[in-house]
Amino acid sequence: MIPALSASPTAPAPIDRDRSFPAGQMPRLLAVANQKGGVGKTTTAVNLATALAAVGKRVLLVDLDPQGNASTGLGVKRSDIRKSAYDLLFEEGLNAAELAVATKVPGLYVVPSSMHLAGAEIELVTAKRREYRLREALRRPLPFDYVITDCPPSLSLVTLNALVAVDAIVVPLQCEFYALEGLSHLVKTIDRVRQHFNPKLDIHGVLLTMYDPRNRLSGAVADDVREYFGEKVYQTVIPRNVRLSEAPSYGLPAIVYDMKCPGAQAYIRLAGEIIRREKKLQSDLAALQNDSRVQNQDKKVSV
Repeated sequence: MIPALSASPTAPAPIDRDRSFPAGQMPRLLAVANQKGGVGKTTTAVNLATALAAVGKRVLLVDLDPQGNASTGLGVKRSDIRKSAYDLLFEEGLNAAELAVATKVPGLYVVPSSMHLAGAEIELVTAKRREYRLREALRRPLPFDYVITDCPPSLSLVTLNALVAVDAIVVPLQCEFYALEGLSHLVKTIDRVRQHFNPKLDIHGVLLTMYDPRNRLSGAVADDVREYFGEKVYQTVIPRNVRLSEAPSYGLPAIVYDMKCPGAQAYIRLAGEIIRREKKLQSDLAALQNDSRVQNQDKKVSV
């Protein structure tokens, strides 16, 4: 059984705000983004965060969508929200851990959304360092292994803040024709963000969602995406599944609502695939750093 499902859902543990980290260590920052609505962004953010927490990772989900579906999908009541992701954007010096609300899943916390985010777009226009507000709040040592941001379905200043802040993007892509057109716009936006704000931003992976094996179009879209993005496309595919749609109405991730349903199992596999990719990225980075040290030593010797 997944460890997170064995705990009582009515008594979430308080966050350990004093958890110590090695000097300079920060959480891995991921955004779940696609400017097209209805592709499964929030479902992916909630269930990916749950699956990572279930295997022992400490995860913070930042809900940047004014609709607040990720917050309600994790059982957070609007009436209980005191400070939200809006405050994280506009209150300087605020620590994300201070806003973290414990969920029913041990190890999973959320910075909830609020309706104030609907006006954040206008307020950001005149704000100082408007593109870097979220980056300054999240790029610091925090008591989490992963921070996942659920972005709104638009290429707004709020979404731009997320892209400037994170290390990489998980892109959910519905297996339909129009989704491919939206993806091309997102890729152009990512290129612009790299050029002007966040040169290390990368696409962690493209996630095929709402896949229906009975539909030829689903297979055709999947083939086209894999041909264009190659290994960037996750092997895991999220199927169309009624239980994924039902779970939020109970304030639960699908993995908690019905762990055995095909959708929940797919997200569990996705979490495993992401962890494996993370290990490979860390291994490749360590190898590059080692090669760089060797080259520098060789230069000193030759001099």
